[in-house]
Amino acid sequence: MSIIALIIFGIAAGFIATKVMRLDVDLPTTIAIGVGGALIGGLVLQGLSMLAGMLSGFVGAVLGAVLLIWAYKTYIAK
Repeated sequence: MSIIALIIFGIAAGFIATKVMRLDVDLPTTIAIGVGGALIGGLVLQGLSMLAGMLSGFVGAVLGAVLLIWAYKTYIAK
């Protein structure tokens, strides 16, 4: 999956992840979390499974964004 596709998925993933993790942040932070999570999760899952298709990239984007939110809530926002 291309980096551009991961960024696009990341915007949606950031919105979903902030709702799942009940994090109330502004729109730029939501997008940054989603794009960061998409890049982390999408690239990791793409490396693990080249055959799973584009759905794995989206799932990876959501999981990566959730991981970033958890780290943010655990280590930064105290």
